[in-house]
Amino acid sequence: MKLLEGKTALVTGVANDYSIAWGIAQALREHGAEVAFTYQNERLKEKMSDLVKPFNPKLLTELDVTKDADIARVGQEVFAVYGKLDIFVHSLAFVPKEDLHGDFYKASRAGFAMANDISSYSLIAVTNALLPAFEAAGGGSVMYLTYIGGEYAISTYGLAGVTKAALEISGKYLAQSLGDKKIRVNGISAGPIKTLAARGIKNFSGLQQKAQDFMPLKGEMTPADVAGTAVFLGSDLSKSITGEIIHVDNGFHCVRG
Repeated sequence: MKLLEGKTALVTGVANDYSIAWGIAQALREHGAEVAFTYQNERLKEKMSDLVKPFNPKLLTELDVTKDADIARVGQEVFAVYGKLDIFVHSLAFVPKEDLHGDFYKASRAGFAMANDISSYSLIAVTNALLPAFEAAGGGSVMYLTYIGGEYAISTYGLAGVTKAALEISGKYLAQSLGDKKIRVNGISAGPIKTLAARGIKNFSGLQQKAQDFMPLKGEMTPADVAGTAVFLGSDLSKSITGEIIHVDNGFHCVRG
């Protein structure tokens, strides 16, 4: 049974075939959705074009979320190409290396502003740009990727955790403000998974091992484990769920060593 037949999705934040966003895109397609993609800049265009070739997407477009003109253009392109949008997957995050690896109390003003602009404000801005396409579909599903570091102070996660906290509360306020448009907004809090972004976190392997030691469900997680929840959130099965954060982390969030 294909849960997303006839639906259109926009997936952001695919870095390579190890990305959680890539696992989600594959699952959305397997369940019948037509998937559009964005890439960050011209340097990544060729790489993304090769990666998404099996999807034969009608839209593969550049999106730099620090530029309002880029955000507005993407919203217009989605509407022009598809005429509607049912699903938006937000998988965008960035923290300057010096502010991620340094002592948290030394976080710079510029780094704090940039990290929150890209990692959390982008959810608001891009969703707003996509509203005409969502409204043409009669509503839809916005989902964003987060991590337990937005709920608790996790060693080595630092400023990234602050951006996740901002992302999560932004998602809840979006859920409140978009409910009358039948647009649902939910977060997926994934467990530690080996991705390109994760490799940028200091001692990620140690963080991952510590989590695995306490997870009620054992075993290393993969993007495919998260993708099933994304399919559910994109489908009509979740039509009464909004403002929620679903933990897909083998139960790590419910235990404390």
